[in-house]
Amino acid sequence: MNIAATLQTDITPEGDDYATVRRVIEMITEDYREQPGLEGIASRLGQSPTQLQKTFTRWAGLSPKAFLQAVTLDHAKRLLRQEALPLLETSFEVGLSGPGRLHDLFVTHEAMSPGEWKARGAGLTIRYGLHPSPAFPDEPDGMDAFEDMASRWPNAYYVEDREATAAYAARIFDPERWNPEEPLRVVLIGSDFQVRVWEALLRIPMGCAVTYSSIADKLGQPTASRAVGAAVGRNPISFVVPCHRALGKSGALTGYHWGLTRKRAMLGWESGKA
Repeated sequence: MNIAATLQTDITPEGDDYATVRRVIEMITEDYREQPGLEGIASRLGQSPTQLQKTFTRWAGLSPKAFLQAVTLDHAKRLLRQEALPLLETSFEVGLSGPGRLHDLFVTHEAMSPGEWKARGAGLTIRYGLHPSPAFPDEPDGMDAFEDMASRWPNAYYVEDREATAAYAARIFDPERWNPEEPLRVVLIGSDFQVRVWEALLRIPMGCAVTYSSIADKLGQPTASRAVGAAVGRNPISFVVPCHRALGKSGALTGYHWGLTRKRAMLGWESGKA
């Protein structure tokens, strides 16, 4: 998890707020094995838990608890992959009560178990296919997308199977099959903040568009529009997670990985279907 990505804001905290945020970050970074709670941190700083929660969340873009989870997860990843510790030892080393809590931490933030993450796809068969689409028709050969996927699961076994994946591709671009009762299940791998931004994108109705600052407001992070923009730009599942529905503060289309012409076309196509 890229913790730094969640700390980008439009302005920098000053005075007492700066000192508070700095001390909380230092405290959690140094004492994460103790898994300090909000009340304990607030008591050490001589502040109320409610005020501390508001101050830290306002400036850091996430709560003290979420920051602690991010730090804990980073250390757990290092222990699992670089030092090859077993799950039980890793759990205790990062201050968790057992593998069950470690499992919950990984599933919440990585959408996979710690064992699956450690294995990097070993024992997993991934079927993939390249299909023409109305949104991305000029993708040269799709190898960039495949290589990105393979880098996330380097030990998996890959099978090109267009027949198996054709139904998914057809469903993605057919609004009549967008049924909330039968959701398309996807794995989103990103930081806690990024995933919350992507979830916010999913709540934007078809044919509509919102600004980065509006998304930041809905996340309770009104000063984090720049960080929201960065998270939107790192969306790993374009169109399905509709990052094309996010606009700049003035309503300008701003950048898009596949070009503004395509972004305009996608918004126009959705407006006609809505």
